[in-house]
Parts: sequence; C-alpha cells; structure tokens
Amino acid sequence: MASKKIGILFGKERSFPEAFINRVNTKKNKGITAEAVVIDKVIQGKPIGYAVIIDSISHVVPFYRSYLKNAALTGTAIVNNPFLESADEKFFNNGLASKIGVQVPKTVILPSRELPEKTTNDSFSNLAYPLDWKSIFEYIGFPAFMKPFSGGVWNNTYKVEAPQDFFEKHSETGQLVMLLQEEIIFDQYYRCYCIGKKDVRIIPYEPRNPHHLRYVASFNPTKKVLDKMIQIAVKINEYLGYEFNSIEFAIRDGIPYAINFCNPISDANARSIGDNNFEWLVETTANYAIELAQNIIPKKNNLTWGKYITDSSQKTL
Repeated sequence: MASKKIGILFGKERSFPEAFINRVNTKKNKGITAEAVVIDKVIQGKPIGYAVIIDSISHVVPFYRSYLKNAALTGTAIVNNPFLESADEKFFNNGLASKIGVQVPKTVILPSRELPEKTTNDSFSNLAYPLDWKSIFEYIGFPAFMKPFSGGVWNNTYKVEAPQDFFEKHSETGQLVMLLQEEIIFDQYYRCYCIGKKDVRIIPYEPRNPHHLRYVASFNPTKKVLDKMIQIAVKINEYLGYEFNSIEFAIRDGIPYAINFCNPISDANARSIGDNNFEWLVETTANYAIELAQNIIPKKNNLTWGKYITDSSQKTL
C-alpha cells in the first residue's frame, strides 16, 4: 500500500493543528500519516506529495491559495476546495440559502462608500445616485446590522438604529462593500460545526457576550429545533460544497435563522470553543481526513463541489 500523507496548512494558532496531527498519527492507519505542510518550492503542475490538505490560513495568504489550487490540479484533496473559497461571499450565499428553503434575515448589498482603487465616478455610470434609500430602509427595518459582504469574522460589523445612524456609520466603511441586514431578535443562539457535510456539533453561543465569553451560554434547544438545525447545516454545506464550516443560528419563535454560515476557515482554538467541543472537532476532522486519504484517486480531481455548482451544470436547480 502506497504511503499517503495528510498535511495541515495553518497560521499562528497551534492548538488545533498540533492536536489534529497527533490524532491522525495516533490512529496508526496503515500507510497514512499527518504532518504540518512544508513548502520549499511550487512548480506548476507538479505533485506536492500530499493526498489531503486541511487549509486553515489561505484566506489571508494569497500565495498559499495559489499553492492549493496547483496542488488540486495534481490530485490533492483540499479541505475546503480553494476554488469555492475564492468565489465565496455572504450575499450570494444568503440568496442561495433562501432559494433552497433556509430562513435567513432580509438582506441588501450596498456599493462601497468610497470609490474602489483605480476607478472614478465615470466607472459607475450604471449606478443610480442616490440609491433608493427609502425602499431599502422600509424593506430591512430598524434596528439592523451592517457588515462586510464577504469574510467570516465580526470585524467592521455595526448595529444601526435609524437612517441617520446608518449614514454616519456607513461613512466609516471606506472601500468595503457592505450588507444591510434585518436584525433577528432571538430567543436562543447556536454555533455549530459541520464536517464532511454529514457530522454536526451544535454549541450554545451568546454573540452579545464579550468575545472570550461567547461560548458561555446555557441555551437548550428542543429536539425539534435541534433536528432542524442539523438538517439545515447539512443542507447548506451540501449546496455550498464546504467540508469544514461553522454556521450560526438565531432561533426566533422556534424557527432557526441562518445568520452567519460562510466560515470555511473556522475558529478551532481550544481556549475559545472549550475542551469537549475541541475534542469532537479534532476527532471528527481526523476521521474525515483519513477517509478522504483512503479514497483518494491518484492524479485525478479529488475536490468536493457543492450541489449548486453540480446541479447548475445539469440545469436542475
């Protein structure tokens, strides 16, 4: 049996990568080992020696993103597919969720407050000025949240209480393209991990707490709500194609609203998510990576694609 290496590509956070590597190697599956990815050169179209790579950093390192795409060309399975992540943004994903029957907040996308680099006013001849703010505000309502249209963190997120408050805060956003989104007044809130589009971990989460206390929450879902969150988490990841993702749900009147579900490189720090959740994440991800390595088809396309793309190619969505 040919040896198959599983690599993990990561940044400054060490708890999950080290635990993941140790867990895979402790399982002693014949011919399968795990290590931190080592890159000493990148030659176009040349195999890199890894059957599987878990990616935890390429969203902020363009060199790594290109490295992963090149690795995919030679048959490496990448978690998550770097081509999907390159095209990822919240506005489209919200629209897709709505199309497949998932409840999401009402949302609009806004042009950046400042002109993007290398553009002038003439670059926006198709954009009405001013926008139809009256209709936008009537549709969304206040209070509302304004956040960047891409990215999975809470940076540059604003709560806006009224039109004047919106305009004042929007003036601070520079060249960021922002979403304006309905506020969901929730009874309960959960964050969940979904691995391999099949294994789901539901975690009580309180986004109103300081960041280091957000996993300190005592929400307890009914079986009906729990089952619904699991069903939605699997469905979202099936359509987006993510094999490692986290999703946030706000529960309003017993209905889960998917609030933030574009986190293909998710928080996996042991100190923030807690020991039990960390143990589940390490074990489940290790098992999934081993499964991928065992089923790899050498020199073929081993990437995972979402149902939106595969169904669209067959005109069935």
